Amino acid sequence: MNLLSQILVAFIALLHFYILWLEMFVWTTRGRKVFKTIPSDLFEKTKVMAANQGLYNGFLAAGLVWSLFISDIAWSKNVAVFFLMCVLVAGLYGSYSASKRIFFVQGVPAILGLASLFF
Repeated sequence: MNLLSQILVAFIALLHFYILWLEMFVWTTRGRKVFKTIPSDLFEKTKVMAANQGLYNGFLAAGLVWSLFISDIAWSKNVAVFFLMCVLVAGLYGSYSASKRIFFVQGVPAILGLASLFF
């Protein structure tokens, strides 16, 4: 994996660790400031659901970090591609089902990461 790809994969992993933190640990406080389109009264009611979503974001981040530590270049790239594709699908679905902004926050970085791996 080239340096640009490693930087992008690391950035996307950090982004997803940040989302994990938001959704699992500060959903009812900081989450209200970040997710402004959600009515304020729903944060407490959706705390468990958000934590579950955060956990999945953590799995995506962990997979991306794992790809950075694989010494075999082909396997490292393949693992990164798999997890970046998962991020892209999540971004596309989130854009369709929740907010178009999700595509720009998750989908675009995943596309850039994938492009860096293939070109």
